[in-house]
Amino acid sequence: MGISPEVIDRIFEPFFTTKEVGRGTGLGLSTVIGIIKSHGGFVDVISDRQNSRSNSRGSQFKVFLPASDTVASNLEETAEILQGNGELILVVDDETAILEVTKATLETYNYRVLTASNGIEAIATYAQNQGEISLAIVDIMMPEIDGKTAIRTLKQINPDLKIMAVSGLIDRQEIIAELADNVTAFMNKPYGNDDLLRTISEIISSDRT
Repeated sequence: MGISPEVIDRIFEPFFTTKEVGRGTGLGLSTVIGIIKSHGGFVDVISDRQNSRSNSRGSQFKVFLPASDTVASNLEETAEILQGNGELILVVDDETAILEVTKATLETYNYRVLTASNGIEAIATYAQNQGEISLAIVDIMMPEIDGKTAIRTLKQINPDLKIMAVSGLIDRQEIIAELADNVTAFMNKPYGNDDLLRTISEIISSDRT
């Protein structure tokens, strides 16, 4: 359908969404832009909402990433330090864009990934694979069963499970305090590649020792 001129300047703002209440957090594109900027790139958006003279109406996103030797070298160093060893990670988020980007990022760094889009699916997926999963990354705000309930249930299944809680809520101190005994780490949305990978690496490394 394309994006209206009144909205297009705000689409990368955290928490901005045109969806109905309960249908989205407005963090999908802000997460995307955060990851791209962390690699020194940018996004160009072209949107044509009304174009009766052609069939090109709609939105086009172009992602630009630098190809300099310096950036390549930095990425290679980061990849070497933060590379996984095939550990299986469960990622739980109701935002499809975040789920797909996180999955792709982790697989690039040699992790295996299972995904779930809500708390019920997360619990079922973990129950079927609990012997293999090294870490669960769980979003707090989800429909049906929220992240807090899902986290408590996962810990009941396996008290030793490592869990990273993720939230885009501005006031998160209360959540951190409430889940302190159940989570190993807490990450704020939107997060960058390096922050995510370093936190995962620290959690898994401490588990090995």
